[in-house]
Amino acid sequence: MQKCDHCLLEFPDREAVYDEVKGQRKVFCCNGCKGIYRLINDEGLGEFYKKRASWVPGPAEDKPVDTAAFNEHIMQTGNELETDIILDGIRCASCVWLNEKILYRTIGVTYANVNYATHKAKIRWNPQETGIDNILARIKSIGYTPKPFTSKAYEKEMENRKRDLLIRFGTASFFSMQLMLYAVALYAGYFQGIDEETKNIFHLISLVLTTPVVFYSGWPFINGAVRGLRNLHFNMDLLIMTGSGSAYLYSIYEMFSGGKVYFDTAAMIITLILLGRYIEAGAKGRASQAITRLLSLSPKEARRIVGAIHELPLRSSESIPISSIKAGDMIEVIPGEKIPLDGVVMEGSSEVDESMLTGESKPVSKSAGSDVFCGTQNLYGNFIFKVNKTAGDTVLSQIIKTVEEAQARRAPVQTTADRVVGIFVPAILLLSFATWMYWIFHGSFTTDAVMNAVSVLVIACPCALGLATPLAILVGTTKGASKGILIKGGDVIEKSKNIGIIVLDKTGTLTEGRPVLSSFKGIGMSDTEALRLASSLERLSEHSIGKALVSASKALELNDVTDFKAYPGRGLKGVINGKPVLIGNREFMESNGIDAASDRNLLSEIESSELSGATVVYLSYEGNLAGTFSVSDTVRNEAADVVKMLKHKGLDVAMITGDNIKTAAAVAREAGIDTVKAQMSPVEKAEEIKRMQECGRRVIMVGDGINDAPALVQADVGIAMGRATDIALESSDMVLMRNDLRLLPYAVNLSKKTFSVIRQNIFWAFFYNAVAIPLAVVGILHPIVAAGAMALSSLSVVGNSLRLQRG
Repeated sequence: MQKCDHCLLEFPDREAVYDEVKGQRKVFCCNGCKGIYRLINDEGLGEFYKKRASWVPGPAEDKPVDTAAFNEHIMQTGNELETDIILDGIRCASCVWLNEKILYRTIGVTYANVNYATHKAKIRWNPQETGIDNILARIKSIGYTPKPFTSKAYEKEMENRKRDLLIRFGTASFFSMQLMLYAVALYAGYFQGIDEETKNIFHLISLVLTTPVVFYSGWPFINGAVRGLRNLHFNMDLLIMTGSGSAYLYSIYEMFSGGKVYFDTAAMIITLILLGRYIEAGAKGRASQAITRLLSLSPKEARRIVGAIHELPLRSSESIPISSIKAGDMIEVIPGEKIPLDGVVMEGSSEVDESMLTGESKPVSKSAGSDVFCGTQNLYGNFIFKVNKTAGDTVLSQIIKTVEEAQARRAPVQTTADRVVGIFVPAILLLSFATWMYWIFHGSFTTDAVMNAVSVLVIACPCALGLATPLAILVGTTKGASKGILIKGGDVIEKSKNIGIIVLDKTGTLTEGRPVLSSFKGIGMSDTEALRLASSLERLSEHSIGKALVSASKALELNDVTDFKAYPGRGLKGVINGKPVLIGNREFMESNGIDAASDRNLLSEIESSELSGATVVYLSYEGNLAGTFSVSDTVRNEAADVVKMLKHKGLDVAMITGDNIKTAAAVAREAGIDTVKAQMSPVEKAEEIKRMQECGRRVIMVGDGINDAPALVQADVGIAMGRATDIALESSDMVLMRNDLRLLPYAVNLSKKTFSVIRQNIFWAFFYNAVAIPLAVVGILHPIVAAGAMALSSLSVVGNSLRLQRG
């Protein structure tokens, strides 16, 4: 018989395939293994064969890969493409190492991460240099089969892991229950007498019953401990297996020495800890259901319109995969269907349930010009919409990505806890050894010394400490997502704990963000011509004031603009018909040499508009003042109540805006805000936030526009409103998916409550160890009691974290 140098499968000599690699003769079970072995060595990755452990002999399944099945799961990330896949054939941690190495050595791949627990790989690449077919071929070439990652695959993987824990726990429970019958008889025999033959039979039966518990049910702990030792990392699994293994091996020794056996201790340690792990897995599954629900929202197909939408007799529709749809395609949606992509309604009307994205249960009316979003549910009417964002760029995709990244981002307190665990485990191993030595040298029986040492190992297992932060963050972020609040990471939660002041932008944050043009006036030209010039510039801007002007000029034919340039928070410049045109606030005009304050009657009209809360912008053409525009935006109905709630929580509230002081003061007065900073550029907004921080204040900034981005980044926590611009969303730490300021106090409260739970978890985890370890050292705690107490400490962390779901 021969053994394959790649897959370790034993096979008859007649089937051997030989090859010479680096001067050494190698033997393989098939040409596939030979090719993979050669490729791995040619890539300089031969270290894989030294690293691999827990390898199941036999070649990986050779399944064909359908490249087309991956296309709909590819997302655009900036100038790169990204996808998640499942890798079939992952057998040990070295498989992860090998796949990441081979992917990083693929030209064009910029990022590769493989999760050993879920076998899920996230890959990012430059589409100019490589494609998904080449990436899949590289993975296949080293013996692994890639599969598309879907919500069903994700759920199945989580379910399989939970089922595996249940089977192992069930097996451990069954054998432990049988074992206890004999343990009780043996303990009684030690006190009341038992004949030697019966005792030996009971010992042997106990050994037979304990062995599958230790080596089958306890296999995840053995595997984890071995992997940790191989990488010189002392982990929790090492404590568990050292404790259980010591009791098991010591009991075998005592069987032949005629002493007491503690097989029940070895088995119950693993059984109780598996119970805790199984309950933890269930809690994590419930906490992460938000991701699973989001993943299932996006339809796989859409009904694309063929032909012009206004040619009713000629147009038809066809069902095609989402991955085949491009921006600009027309999609038909009928009642009861989910909207497949983001876009703008072109024809028809309906009501749409957007609760899965915003948390708002009330249906939203949609008609021509309305935005619609992927994953939301069409209720009553038919409509046709124009796609403006394809699969990887939809709001739903961004939410999923944000929540996943949030749960991966670590709070600083978690990093500290992890460092403590790294020191704690070797310290406990030394303490356990010292406990054994102490009892031996003080004349105790070897049995008592071993049991006390085992108790120290088991009681000190820092599972609760390891769970304390990530589980609370998992529950907190998913709770936020269900309410329409995206928290981008555990670090954000920690930064929110000592916030002292909340700074609000005006337009789109305190106000509705739907400004309307209330009045306008041409100077030296007709009112219509002034509106045409202003709207021609403003249609190139994302600012809500610009949208108000463009909306008012729908009936006008707008001019082409060249040399366009935006000055965030100030104004716009461009050239129309070869002549310079500017639009912006008074300071912007004056900085460009245009007198906007010479006409007293005009100034009086402008002042009257500003005192009523309107914003006035100025137009110049060929270097002369050419018009004024008053834009009104109503203060949100809930603004005053929200400000009152924030003040009641002991927080200061301020408003910061690029608008003039009179308009800003009018809005602040209506909202109940006392501190107002007006006429500030984006850079000045950020500098004002910095000044507050230098005075010892921790600041939350809430905004929605490009001009808010520097302030959002500067603030300790930046919060973007749901209809914010892409730059504001990217710059923020939290996103309120609904344009409802009432989410702001809830978000602040949720962050503080989540961090409070983290602190409670960490306190109780340390407190538990501080009390329990001395009791174990002095011999008060039996190992079985220690195992139960350790499992109970983990469950207390789980229960405390799940309280966040009720908030």
